[in-house]
Amino acid sequence: MASLCRRLSAAGAAASVGRAQLQLPAGISRLRYGCYVRRPMRLVAAGATVGGGAWLTFASGGREEKVGACSYAVEDRKVAADGGRESVEGIGKRAAEVAAAAATTVVLGVGNRVLYKLALVPLKQYPFFLAQLATFGYVIVYFGVLYIRHHAGMVTDEMLDAPKAPFVVVGLLEALAAATGMAAGAILSGASIPILSQTFLVWQILLSIIFLGRRYKVNQLLGCFLVSIGVVVTVASGAGVGNSLKEGGMFWSLLMIISFFLQAASTVLKETIFLDSTQKLKGGSMDLFVVNSYGSAFQALFICLLLPFLSKLWGIPFSQLPNYLKDGAACFLNVGTLSNGCDGAPLLPLLFIIVNIGFNIALLHLLKISSAVVSCLASTFSVPISIYVFTMPLPYLGVASSLPAGFMTGAIILIFGLLIYAWTPSNGSFSAPT
Repeated sequence: MASLCRRLSAAGAAASVGRAQLQLPAGISRLRYGCYVRRPMRLVAAGATVGGGAWLTFASGGREEKVGACSYAVEDRKVAADGGRESVEGIGKRAAEVAAAAATTVVLGVGNRVLYKLALVPLKQYPFFLAQLATFGYVIVYFGVLYIRHHAGMVTDEMLDAPKAPFVVVGLLEALAAATGMAAGAILSGASIPILSQTFLVWQILLSIIFLGRRYKVNQLLGCFLVSIGVVVTVASGAGVGNSLKEGGMFWSLLMIISFFLQAASTVLKETIFLDSTQKLKGGSMDLFVVNSYGSAFQALFICLLLPFLSKLWGIPFSQLPNYLKDGAACFLNVGTLSNGCDGAPLLPLLFIIVNIGFNIALLHLLKISSAVVSCLASTFSVPISIYVFTMPLPYLGVASSLPAGFMTGAIILIFGLLIYAWTPSNGSFSAPT
């Protein structure tokens, strides 16, 4: 079987050899091709830019036949023209990875919500201690993992030498979000906080449009809207939300909305760090433990500066804070005379901290491979599932709660919104998650 392999130098956009006609994309200066008798010709074009698709006809048995879509490589990256199979397979793998990461985030999100409530059973008098234990404990855990990954070669010196200014801003935003959220949460009650939390998704969409230049399709915006409506219906039905918001007052509701704005800004900034790192690290990507470690460290630093303010919000005079933390530690360890009523410690608080760390890692991984909005949708989906879990007989919680009247309606709206967001119109193209 005869074979043919030639290299063409084309000054123009088209060339022909024998019965084969080739149309080269604009900017392609050289073409290497090979063909076999009675077999379609496979093109590999070398050039600096891709300005259009390549097409080919070849003679077989006295007639011309059009060969299907070909593939060409530019700068060592293979790109399939006309929606080639390899391109579809690559996008399919990425979609599967995002779906798996989203499912993991949802599961850990449910566990995080349930275990937080269980952890407060033994530490019901010391919720501020639990919050600070988590904040400062994360710094130790994250930097420990970062040290191991650095020595294993997964984290490079170039990653560690990245500018620290973005991490300082991340820490500041998260510390301010915690402070404003605690202040508003001390006044607001009932189902008002989960409803106000839906502004988090709105802030993320707006900030990603402004700072990332992202554009969303109509189905994605509609899907996000329906997800928020679904959560509101699920949580608010029969819960006296109107009275809860009126009792809290407009100022505290706005303060809670500002808290969610700060959280959204922090999340979008983290996404920016990942996007910028792909250019600065020569095609690599910033390890998520670098982002988690430095972000948590600076957050803990700003929390220390805000401790006088935060302790006052929890009704703890700053002069009594050392004794409060000492008593909280005794209850957490379930030792000493103050351990009465601390049944379930330290197991339940430790379980919460472990799952919360896993949830934060999963959430940041999902953000890294998709976007801030996708990670927010996955976290939001855990809300109705958590409500359902609380209707089960859980240990230490006593009588199980009942489902809200509109739970099923809200859950259906939420799921429908997620399906609309993920739906891609059949127009011959595929949209990666944004």
